[in-house]
Amino acid sequence: MNLFKVIILGIVQGVTEFLPISSSGHLVIFQHFLDIQEGLTLDVFLHFGTLLAVAIVYWDDIVGMITLKPEYRKLTLYVILGSIPAGVIGILFEDVFEQLFATLRVVGFALLVTGTLLWLSDRVGKETRYLKDLKMSDAWVVGFAQAFAIIPGISRSGSTIVAGLFKGLDRKLAAKYSFLLSVPVIGGATLLQLKDLATVGLVNVTVIELVIGTISSVIAGYFSIKLLLKLINQEKLSIFAYYCWILGLSVILFF
Repeated sequence: MNLFKVIILGIVQGVTEFLPISSSGHLVIFQHFLDIQEGLTLDVFLHFGTLLAVAIVYWDDIVGMITLKPEYRKLTLYVILGSIPAGVIGILFEDVFEQLFATLRVVGFALLVTGTLLWLSDRVGKETRYLKDLKMSDAWVVGFAQAFAIIPGISRSGSTIVAGLFKGLDRKLAAKYSFLLSVPVIGGATLLQLKDLATVGLVNVTVIELVIGTISSVIAGYFSIKLLLKLINQEKLSIFAYYCWILGLSVILFF
């Protein structure tokens, strides 16, 4: 690994984790065609960087949830409930999903699905249900959308935001709920990887590369979240649909 590759991987991780174009799908594509293998150590720190990006943008909300402020108790409960489907399904079908990561054609078709969801996103979500209107069914629907996004090529942010919009959530709330749902998912995955990392140790990467990679991931993730929030409010998520369709078809037809 060299510093340039580390910076590129950090930017790719930060951008694709939050823009609705599927970080897992791009990871598979990068590994197939650019011969870039992150390795467990760097992967852990790049994901930690995206976690920090969410924490920076939604710091007040996260502190309010952790301290169980009265106005955040409902949101805290629904973030916990919404995290359950991905956790359970991810554990039960771990081997199945690992096989999907080795199948490039699956990624192509999944990107087509992501593109279709994004295209529909600007044609729904005209209702304005706010935090006080959240129901348990909202948590389950968005939670299962997040579980569905374990498939490489299905965007986690895209599927959860679109699910929230289909449920009639306010666009700003749908985005906030999606990003806050990513905290336990990314945090849990990072902790699991840290357990393995404790056994393996640092492999093919230096401390300075880890630091630079993490910083790149944080910066790219932060600006990606800000950009996505702006586009959601402007009802322009569908612009990512065309990118997903083109990339998905290219993967299916040419590779």
